[in-house]
Amino acid sequence: MRFSHALRLGIGAVAIAVAATGCGGGNDAGDQAKEGKLTIGIKFDQPGLSIRDANGSFRGYDVEVAKYVAGRLGVRPEDITFKEAPSAQRETMIMNGEVDFVVGTYSITEGRKEKVDFAGPYFVAGQALLVQMANTDITGVESLTGNRKVCSVKGSTPAQNIKDNYAKDIQLLELDTYSQCVDKLRSGAVEAVTTDDIILAGYAGLAPGELKLVGATFSVEKYGIGLKKGDRDTREKINDAIEQMVIDGSWQRAFESTIGPLGGSTLTPPIIDRY
Repeated sequence: MRFSHALRLGIGAVAIAVAATGCGGGNDAGDQAKEGKLTIGIKFDQPGLSIRDANGSFRGYDVEVAKYVAGRLGVRPEDITFKEAPSAQRETMIMNGEVDFVVGTYSITEGRKEKVDFAGPYFVAGQALLVQMANTDITGVESLTGNRKVCSVKGSTPAQNIKDNYAKDIQLLELDTYSQCVDKLRSGAVEAVTTDDIILAGYAGLAPGELKLVGATFSVEKYGIGLKKGDRDTREKINDAIEQMVIDGSWQRAFESTIGPLGGSTLTPPIIDRY
């Protein structure tokens, strides 16, 4: 699924990764769902995707995906406990049973699949760059030369991509959250923030006229729902839930009610990987 060119350049594009849920004790997510409760890992600070409001409630596209999947597993929204799952801690939280699964812009990679399993993907994004509106020097990843200061998040695939492929040209600052990176960008401490386009769209939307996305995306990020390795039964049930979410239109409606207001987009449902 891809955003339209106009959306990506106008307000930013967003990337969705999937967080892991856990209720502790090492039980599979399916066992917890049978008890009518789930603990789901999400991000708390990603506008449009998953954000915690001042009153303690949660909203965003990932939140809607998590609620839908939980419902298909027999768990009501009021019986979900959302737990913050920072990028660098997602695998540990899943393996330790702190969450049952994670729905939080969680890119499916072969390295991560050695530690956890993934259902999905439920969204496909691409790595992009966010800069100040007045910046005319950075026009895309190819313009990141001369030891540019760029911020991303610890344990994220965008940060690893920079280290693997652009380290000689970029001075990478790794922080705990993207909101911290955006603060550094707005203050001028860094020249760009890099992560998935869908995530950056949310932050650009919070600062219209101040921040913008530039250039083409330079990766393909398949967002999945991370869960305990070996829990094949639950993985297949979550895959079924994602497919049903697309079929009944809930997938499109969830996007339009959360990310959609940021700008026009063209969406293509992802193909589920039933490995």
